[in-house]
Amino acid sequence: MRSLIHFGGKVWKILPRSWRLLIARATQPKFTVSAAAVIRNDRGEILLLDHVLRPASGWGLPGGFCKHYEQPDEALRRELFEEAGITISGLEIYRVRTIERHVEVIFTAYSSDEPQILSREITDARWMAPGELPPEMNIDQQFLIRRICGIDI
Repeated sequence: MRSLIHFGGKVWKILPRSWRLLIARATQPKFTVSAAAVIRNDRGEILLLDHVLRPASGWGLPGGFCKHYEQPDEALRRELFEEAGITISGLEIYRVRTIERHVEVIFTAYSSDEPQILSREITDARWMAPGELPPEMNIDQQFLIRRICGIDI
């Protein structure tokens, strides 16, 4: 068995890069990647968007899916600008986690911009105090916001 693995490794190394990539893609499950952020302003408020596509309560962190060949930070900046006209600074990765076949990249950032509704996907956009989040909002996102803002949970 060991010699078979060794032989497979040698074959792998001599295959053209395009073949190795094709084999790796064919044998690995597909996945999606999204980026979201806890964005604070000067008053310590958090930017929340009321999004049409979110189940139950539409309120949640701004963000969206990465496009093909797009980095998570680029996707976040694009989504924020397209949906709410927001630009950010001080962007830092807070955590990365997987949920089944989905990779979620959560950032923290800062903005002093006032949100606008620029997309049909968004019905409302507001700065909210971290202790006064909509009760129907996703509990995991509420927990995340409170943890990042240092509010006892």
